Amino acid sequence: MHADQATIRRILTELGDTWAVVGLSANQQRAAYGVAETLQRYGKRIVPVHPKAETVHGEVGYPTLEAVPFKIDVVDVFVRSELAGAVADEAVAVGAQAVWFQLGVIDDAAAHRTRAAGLAMVMNRCPAIEIPRLA
Repeated sequence: MHADQATIRRILTELGDTWAVVGLSANQQRAAYGVAETLQRYGKRIVPVHPKAETVHGEVGYPTLEAVPFKIDVVDVFVRSELAGAVADEAVAVGAQAVWFQLGVIDDAAAHRTRAAGLAMVMNRCPAIEIPRLA
């Protein structure tokens, strides 16, 4: 199972408002750019995490999750499936409460590890699609 509505609702409404968006750059053509903008509109603080560490939507970027100097609540993952497991493991290591794999990002083993570590986990869904449904 990739996600249930209760977990989606919990992540979007209860687990905190600081979202690290892994794979977010200043490239407006990428899906992460628009999704991060939507999350901001709904009151989330987005934290761009990308090797370029660019400032996006007014928020300073960082090259890795470990480099972020404050608490991250949710890690939203916009990387290819084969790279997503390492990001999920980093999310556990930095003390995030949840990991969200975007549409098309699927790694069942990583999802299992993340849930086993006590984090909420959503896979193959988009928060920008889900969050308006909660209103």
